[in-house]
Amino acid sequence: MNLFPYTLRYDDGAAPNPFWGVCTLTLRKPSIRLEAEVDDWVIGMGSVNSPLGDISASLVYAMKVTSKLTLQEYDQFCRTFLPRKLPDWRHRDHRVRMGDCVYNYAAGKTPKMRSSIHAEENRKKDLRGKYALLSKQYYYFGDRPIELPGALRDMLDRAPRPDTETTAKFIDWIEALDYRPNKVLGQPQRKVEYEETKGIQVISSARDLAEDE
Repeated sequence: MNLFPYTLRYDDGAAPNPFWGVCTLTLRKPSIRLEAEVDDWVIGMGSVNSPLGDISASLVYAMKVTSKLTLQEYDQFCRTFLPRKLPDWRHRDHRVRMGDCVYNYAAGKTPKMRSSIHAEENRKKDLRGKYALLSKQYYYFGDRPIELPGALRDMLDRAPRPDTETTAKFIDWIEALDYRPNKVLGQPQRKVEYEETKGIQVISSARDLAEDE
């Protein structure tokens, strides 16, 4: 069981996508999507420059990987079981606009892109990750991040890849919290930005491309 921590700079509801009872990571972080396996944990730490200020000592979300699908398998899964994860950029519901099942494989081996927060320039990086990570055991705090205990934060800071002891301590801590899993406990930090900023689709595409580099 491994732990994959990273700084979540753009918490917009797309990656991770915590809606509709399943937390998914299918966009951004191609290396983590390649390497993480079932029973591993992926955690998003807050950013120094978040809309809330410096929340780098806080946890935005944590998901235990309960399923790992190829992006093609994920497309089929969403069309069958999670249609609201299919993005519709014109929809009034932010959760639908942030749908992360971007790649439509129905037409053949080369997928078409659904209208979403990503554009053609993101295709190479998105598909390089090959997999979608799904979780039915997750905690999403969004704009209500929770501060990590100092000792645990220090352990995470000391190594780029946490060891077994750190992983165990994190799991013990998160599972002991008085929060019910699989709920959206806060709103995406950048939800208002995505609702009010003109051209946000282009902005999001460009900065995600830079982030994946």
